Amino acid sequence: MSLEVEGLEVAYGAVKVLHGVSLRVEPGEIVAVIGANGAGKTTLLRAISGLLRPSAGRIRLDGQEITGWPPERIVALGVIQIPERRQLFASMSVEDNLRLGAYLRLRRGERKAVEADLERVYALFPRLKERRRQTAGTLSGGEQQMLAIGRGLMACPRILLLDEPSLGLAPLLVQELFRIIADLRRQGLTLLLVEQNARQALRAADRAYVMEIGRIVREGPAAALLEDPAIQAAYLGGASPTLPGSHPSEVAAYARPARAAASGDASVGEHGDGRDHASR
Repeated sequence: MSLEVEGLEVAYGAVKVLHGVSLRVEPGEIVAVIGANGAGKTTLLRAISGLLRPSAGRIRLDGQEITGWPPERIVALGVIQIPERRQLFASMSVEDNLRLGAYLRLRRGERKAVEADLERVYALFPRLKERRRQTAGTLSGGEQQMLAIGRGLMACPRILLLDEPSLGLAPLLVQELFRIIADLRRQGLTLLLVEQNARQALRAADRAYVMEIGRIVREGPAAALLEDPAIQAAYLGGASPTLPGSHPSEVAAYARPARAAASGDASVGEHGDGRDHASR
């Protein structure tokens, strides 16, 4: 599935958060969006998912315009978001959380296909099968992230929107997470990845965009951005840079983000409202 965002603008009341954002994701690609807290990354994903209504711009899936569509229609097309901080149902079992990801499919009578996909998720995440009767709230952070991704996969996505999947994970678990992301791409899934761990995101992605204060300020092949001195200084450790296309007043956004202390995009309204596509 291809995704195209053109001139997207989103505001929370009088506060404009996205300013003419444009990007594209081709079928089978991993595309990363990197940037500091408050850059507007989560707002971008929520607008694509239908959780926020843009004030201007267009969103297209496989050439079909979906701007302003309600979330359930977008989910039905195969666009599934894995939200920041997972938003699991802590008191429900691992398996029940996974089945909730297939809610719309079960309503359509796809019970046999759902059971087959459940086994595929267990094959991808053997630890989830071992803990399938445990409540989600008793899992470790890494296991909860596996469960969130597995629940999204149960919806049979055509494009997966990942919001800060490595947030709060230990380094070894981050490596495992990105191995799984690479495996999903090899299976033909299209992924749009929002990440503050810029190094890992750029290593995993085919192409990438850099967001600052609601604008795309750089884009290109991920490998090229990984070697770019300005990107290295801004996001991979180094002195504060001046990125081409950035406004001088935005210097505060250049500080390298501390993932472990991050609590999600800090701009107005960036935190989720509890609604979760994968559980629809």
